[in-house]
Amino acid sequence: MKKILFVCTGNTCRSSMAEGIFNAMASQDEEIRGNFEAASAGVAALEGEPASSGSTRALKELYGIDLSGHRAKNISDAMIKNAYLILTMTASHKEMLLEAFPLSRDRVFTLKEYVLGPESGCSPDISDPYGMPAKVYEQCAAEIREIIGKLVLKLKENRDF
Repeated sequence: MKKILFVCTGNTCRSSMAEGIFNAMASQDEEIRGNFEAASAGVAALEGEPASSGSTRALKELYGIDLSGHRAKNISDAMIKNAYLILTMTASHKEMLLEAFPLSRDRVFTLKEYVLGPESGCSPDISDPYGMPAKVYEQCAAEIREIIGKLVLKLKENRDF
């Protein structure tokens, strides 16, 4: 099974939502199920922290996805080595990873860059909802869900399994 690693800062909002959304979509798609699995990590995570209440609430209310068991993890050499694809939430996360893990250059992209292409003209970043009102978490979750839906289609089109 190929591992897709989503990365943000603290692994309590964006990357945890991306992991939950991807795994939920994958479980419902017979081409992806059993071929891909998502994990997530942070570049500055407090190990063991739960997903933020805003992220947990947004995914549960909007999509029925339960993040209550999520615990934050810091990015590690093993995670990088075992990942088929590493998708960050911002260009700065991507740069941090490329500096720390230069041999992973061909597998590290921002989520938007990988899915939409660098020529899309849109910002490569997904804004951090941390500490913001519930509506901001919901908007972030919806943005991630839309892009992950396109990621699933891209994986299927590329026959990456």
